[in-house]
Amino acid sequence: MLKSNITRLVVMLFALTLLASGCAKKPVDEQPAEPTQVEVMPEQQQPAAVTEQAVTDTSAYDAAAAARSAERAASKGLETIHFDFDQYVLTATAKSTLVSNAGLLRAAPAIKILVEGHCDERGSDEYNLALGEKRALATKDYLISLGVAADRMSVISYGEEMPIDSARTKEAWAKNRRANFKVKR
Repeated sequence: MLKSNITRLVVMLFALTLLASGCAKKPVDEQPAEPTQVEVMPEQQQPAAVTEQAVTDTSAYDAAAAARSAERAASKGLETIHFDFDQYVLTATAKSTLVSNAGLLRAAPAIKILVEGHCDERGSDEYNLALGEKRALATKDYLISLGVAADRMSVISYGEEMPIDSARTKEAWAKNRRANFKVKR
């Protein structure tokens, strides 16, 4: 648990650092340093002036690189949430995790995700598919309320078909009652 929290913190700090460095403008010296000796070249030998377009292209490259880095961080940093038995209401812990996930998704606006709803093995196949869908929709709705665009998310229910832990214990069932995220390409 502690290792997971530390990993999440490191990924979030990395994403925020990349985002901040990609968005910040570098200070420009007010006056260039004067050379000690001025040499005038004939007009045909003078270097081409740096145009504003060239500066804009470089800024676009930096922004694109920052966006790609934020996308990689978001796709690796989205954390699974868990639900109580026979419930699709988000717990306080799940909401806290989704706040972090929403921050990563807002930092990488090009990412689209699939929200997967899962259940434990108890209950009929039909019931678990319906419950998994309700869990995925509750997750999506909360992310929307946190500022993630609805058109960036789709949902699917796997019911009990994809357990993380196949043991028949309370601990295993708790792991399997979840919503997790897949980045869509």
